[in-house]
Amino acid sequence: MRDIQASDAKTHLPQILDDVERGETVRITRHGRPIARIVPETTRRQADIDEAIASIKELRKRTKKTTIDEILAFRHEGHKY
Repeated sequence: MRDIQASDAKTHLPQILDDVERGETVRITRHGRPIARIVPETTRRQADIDEAIASIKELRKRTKKTTIDEILAFRHEGHKY
C-alpha cells in the first residue's frame, strides 16, 4: 500500500485509479494523517481472475503437454548471451 497526499491525489486521480484497477491499494493522507483508502473492487477483480483461469484451462485442453526441458528452453528463448 502506498500513501499519497490529498493534494497530490486530486492532481493525479486518473493515474491512481489505474493503479487501483491493477490491484494496488492507495491511502490518502492529509497533514500526514490517513483520511481515506482506495481499494480495488473485489467482485470485479475476482471476475477477471475467474475469466483468466477459464481461458488457461481452455488453452490447456487444446495444446499438448509441455515437458520441463521445453519450459527451461522457453525461459531463455530470445536472450542474447
